[in-house]
Amino acid sequence: MRNIPLDSVDAVARPVLAISTDYPQGLLLDTHTHRRAQFLYGATGLMEVGTDDGAWVVPPDSGVWIPAGKPHRVRMVGVSTCSLYIEPAAAARKGDQCEVLKVSPLLRQLLLASGDVPADYDAKGRDGALMRLVLHEVARATSLPFFAPLPRHPALAALCVAFLRQPGIRDLPADWARRLHKSERSFSRLFRQETGMAFGQWRQQACLLAALSRLAEGQPVTSVALELGYDSPAAFSTMFRKRLGQPPSAYGPDRQQH
Repeated sequence: MRNIPLDSVDAVARPVLAISTDYPQGLLLDTHTHRRAQFLYGATGLMEVGTDDGAWVVPPDSGVWIPAGKPHRVRMVGVSTCSLYIEPAAAARKGDQCEVLKVSPLLRQLLLASGDVPADYDAKGRDGALMRLVLHEVARATSLPFFAPLPRHPALAALCVAFLRQPGIRDLPADWARRLHKSERSFSRLFRQETGMAFGQWRQQACLLAALSRLAEGQPVTSVALELGYDSPAAFSTMFRKRLGQPPSAYGPDRQQH
């Protein structure tokens, strides 16, 4: 199925529905929910996903698992998607948080093939077998660290949201502590309690997510590195390769799909 609204087929009695959709550059799908769980895969481009729990970036060769009923918003950066919509009883992943998952070559081919499956497919035939197999592959997919959690503490959350909008690797914990009228030690303790990460880890993760988005939009590596406050493109590239195992150029708009 391609470019049809989920509402038009949601009631069909099948555990999994697949819908492929083409989105214009930069489109924002504002906060919404689905009755079914969703696995959202971008066959091209990059997606930014936000929930009350935090922010995710979904680069090529990855997809995002969204639990049933989870409010979320998505910004599309040159994306053609394939979504699986899965009945809660058949959900391939457990837990109540989104996850970015590695899409293997097999899972990618299954997702692309599922886009040709009608809503009322034969559950006991070839299409039913394909849908069962794609669920197995989603269940065993590796979770990727493309996530920056948001705290529940209101004032700290406001600082984190502002940072995600304009990240910089040079931000200091002492500055954040001062804005919250705390000592640096008590701020560091609060930050780890609220996010599960040290401030420096979270800051680097947020900068990495911003870098992925900007690279996908076609910004040069040098300008991305300097905008994020790195001393040099080489320092940025070293961090990037250490975290993701690939150079920044691998995440540009001309990246080839495998």
